[in-house]
Amino acid sequence: MVEVDVDPGFISLNFDPIPQTEMLVRATEFSVQMNQRRTTRHFSPQEVPRELIELAIQSASTAPSGAHLQPWTFVAISNAELKAQIRNAAEQEERRTYEERMPKAWSELIQPLGTDHVKEHITTAPWIIVLFRQSKRLRTNGEWGPTYYSQESCGIAAGLLIAAIHNMGLVTLTHTPSPMNFLRELLERPDHEHAMLLMPVGYPANDAQVPNLQRKTLDEVSSFFD
Repeated sequence: MVEVDVDPGFISLNFDPIPQTEMLVRATEFSVQMNQRRTTRHFSPQEVPRELIELAIQSASTAPSGAHLQPWTFVAISNAELKAQIRNAAEQEERRTYEERMPKAWSELIQPLGTDHVKEHITTAPWIIVLFRQSKRLRTNGEWGPTYYSQESCGIAAGLLIAAIHNMGLVTLTHTPSPMNFLRELLERPDHEHAMLLMPVGYPANDAQVPNLQRKTLDEVSSFFD
């Protein structure tokens, strides 16, 4: 047996090859499942166990990140009083956005989606998860240094969170009230953390509806050089 020198900072990759026939089955099933994913603003107040939220966050936190800094904080809220405070602050900002800040080029795109400043989903959904991006990290010498590729890293983590939520049979919505500084204040996060997304999580309401949209085809979103 040939001994292989292993850097003490590394471990062997635990990889079990899968037959290509099974790979195709898995890939097809997952593609079909994710194609059924839809964003909804109509949530049921039905309770969701905290364990499911914890598992979704753990899955999201497996995302690759620049220098493995994992520059994210997921704040999960089920407290009704705190959700009401967040909704009130979000609606104040959203009302100003819709009435004063929103450019016509953006307004004409979201008008068919039926959105407005009313954010009932924040208080109706049993959970909301706020994703914060960390712009700094504490170095081993006790000084603060920047994080790297934190925007991209948190974006990947958000995608994994959405997939995990859908995979377990729940729904979510990517909500970006702007500006979002009120979330840092209400949730008592440090100055170097910046809210990226507010995501209600739960079951859809019995009468939930979604816009009748069509996704772009593979040819429209990709280019191959074989």
